[in-house]
Amino acid sequence: MNILIHDLSNEQFQPLFPRIDKDTCIISDTGTIRHCTGCFGCWIKTPGKCVLKDGYNNMGKILSKAEKVTIISKCFYGCYSPFVKNVLDRSIPWMLPFFKIKNNETHHKRRYQNNIQLAVHFYGENTTEEEKETAEKLVKANCINFYVKNYEISFSKSLEELCGKVSAI
Repeated sequence: MNILIHDLSNEQFQPLFPRIDKDTCIISDTGTIRHCTGCFGCWIKTPGKCVLKDGYNNMGKILSKAEKVTIISKCFYGCYSPFVKNVLDRSIPWMLPFFKIKNNETHHKRRYQNNIQLAVHFYGENTTEEEKETAEKLVKANCINFYVKNYEISFSKSLEELCGKVSAI
């Protein structure tokens, strides 16, 4: 399964993706996502599933079936948009609460063994070189945390420019 996480409005999304593969799960902002509270309920009370019931509580299960994850996000100071960041935070149930040392850093152990390919496409007309550098480091860190082997990252100044980079979804 492919997953597409994006922060685009419906008006922006439709022209970019007039046809979507039926095997693609689209995660977009419905206005109902709640912030991760750090309660660890996804590890203790309901293992693998967030305790917040807002339609985004099954992100761990969705990621467990993913082969490729594509993220489309406006670049906010070298980070994802608030919505995309929230989706990634709510994906913590994909991990186990146990730790291991990886690359001399402490990381969570995997709950699922699927290998995800990641494509991150940032957009924004005034993204600075420093913000791009920060975003690249962030994506690389996410790849370590989510056990991603292959990833790509791109930056576009406009949605029109972005269209040529993501049309293969």
